[in-house]
Amino acid sequence: MQAPSAPDRPATGHPVLAVEGLRTSVRTSGGDLEILRGVDLHVDRGETVAVVGESGSGKSFTALSVAGLLPTGARVTGGEVRLDGRDLVPLPEAERRTVRGAEIGMVYQDPMTSLNPVMRIGTQVTEGLRAHGWSKQQAHERAVEVLAEVGLPSPKALMRAYPHQLSGGMRQRVLIACAIAPRPKVLIADEPTTALDVTIQQQILALVARLRDEYGLAVVWITHDLGVVARIADRVAVMYAGKVAELADTRTLFAAPQHPYTDGLLRSLPT
Repeated sequence: MQAPSAPDRPATGHPVLAVEGLRTSVRTSGGDLEILRGVDLHVDRGETVAVVGESGSGKSFTALSVAGLLPTGARVTGGEVRLDGRDLVPLPEAERRTVRGAEIGMVYQDPMTSLNPVMRIGTQVTEGLRAHGWSKQQAHERAVEVLAEVGLPSPKALMRAYPHQLSGGMRQRVLIACAIAPRPKVLIADEPTTALDVTIQQQILALVARLRDEYGLAVVWITHDLGVVARIADRVAVMYAGKVAELADTRTLFAAPQHPYTDGLLRSLPT
């Protein structure tokens, strides 16, 4: 695959998110199984870092560990996750909940399982804001504003709609609106375009890139799709067996991969 023409936007040098030596294990009947084995990653303000790898490489566990959303039986066993210099790992769950949403937004792959099917769109956007101290009026006004920001038509009317009344692309925009409504510092997107057709996928990629620039977001984009990486990422972290096997700017990685695993991934792409 030809090296991409990724955007030339130099990093600020101030990592909003810094992950160092992150280790995560899952409890099994045979004992603890280590999923992440010392992940190092940092993301600057206004930068997109794509985390790529095959299924089971640890990329989604990296996202969940950073967001503090690990499933039952999984836990961080070592390392640091620093947000603007503050280590989140030792924080009690109540404090992590405050950080999650307000400072770290998360967008998932399937909006139909992420959105409540019996709750109006407006309620789903505002409930996160209300949980972080916004008044009812402030939350309502911000919800209408952010639905418009993500390119949804008639946002006031849309507040009264239900998820099943929207297309897949519109539902994904609602999820993005929920994630950015509190104006977080970091946006983690876990395979958010996988279930979308190519045209809608391109629209969502363009939307996230625009919001990144407007908000100064530090974006972590989890994906197995190197075509998506070529269009949106400034830098790429290639994961293999629970570790970052290679980390490079997008052009360099596509043009001259250093790790055999990365080279294999690129060779598997259609030319």
